[in-house]
Amino acid sequence: MSEERPLAGRVALITGASRGIGRGIALELGAAGAAVVVNYNRNEEAAAEVVTAIEELGGRAVAVAASMAEPEQVDALADAAVEAFGFVDAVVANAGVASRGASVVDTEPEEFERLLATHVLSAARLARRLVPQMRARPRGDIVMISSSELASMRAGGAPYNVAKAALEALAFTLAHEEIGNGIHVNVVAPGLIVTDMGARLVRAKLGLDDMTELDAAQPLGRLGRPADVGRVVNFLLSEGAGYVTGQRIVVDGGADASPTDQ
Repeated sequence: MSEERPLAGRVALITGASRGIGRGIALELGAAGAAVVVNYNRNEEAAAEVVTAIEELGGRAVAVAASMAEPEQVDALADAAVEAFGFVDAVVANAGVASRGASVVDTEPEEFERLLATHVLSAARLARRLVPQMRARPRGDIVMISSSELASMRAGGAPYNVAKAALEALAFTLAHEEIGNGIHVNVVAPGLIVTDMGARLVRAKLGLDDMTELDAAQPLGRLGRPADVGRVVNFLLSEGAGYVTGQRIVVDGGADASPTDQ
């Protein structure tokens, strides 16, 4: 480990890492020296580009295809990650999908099941597979990527809100269970970030083709970028966060702060 590459010697598995927030996290951790397992679902080309970018930074990375909605594929991902680098001592549960925007009474049960499987059950399954070997490492980290949306629980987002709330409950429970084993478990809750998913949301709700048109209206003068989330995850895996576990960090540029909080 060095000041330039503080995560050297660590191995991070990041789900949903071929684009968006997951890509931003993968690049930050790779630049900090961690070997990175880049999970993707369908976009093999995008995942390969992330691997190449990390390698060009002098890091190590491998891409592994797996759908987080399929339990057998989640298990295979965990096995492939350990096989690739010998162990995994950091997991970032980032993979997720949006709900379709219907009200609770108009949402099919299958929609809840799909989001719970992708966001929550996959994270629980990865913990079941990887935490036992993580306990033998000098340190372990699990970071669950949630959403600042839970502060409002807006109408039309019940499957997504329920899934993210359950993911946070999983994280905080796991933090209590594994604290004695040196495993840190934290939650990062991004606000609106400039990603493909964010662009679709803004287009559907506001009719804007370029979501960066919203930059000037933000408290800090811009919307968040994937690297903003990646840097927070990087911190949580660092020695600087060696005394941090069971915490929830909102990364929204102050968008949800009330006037009395400022």
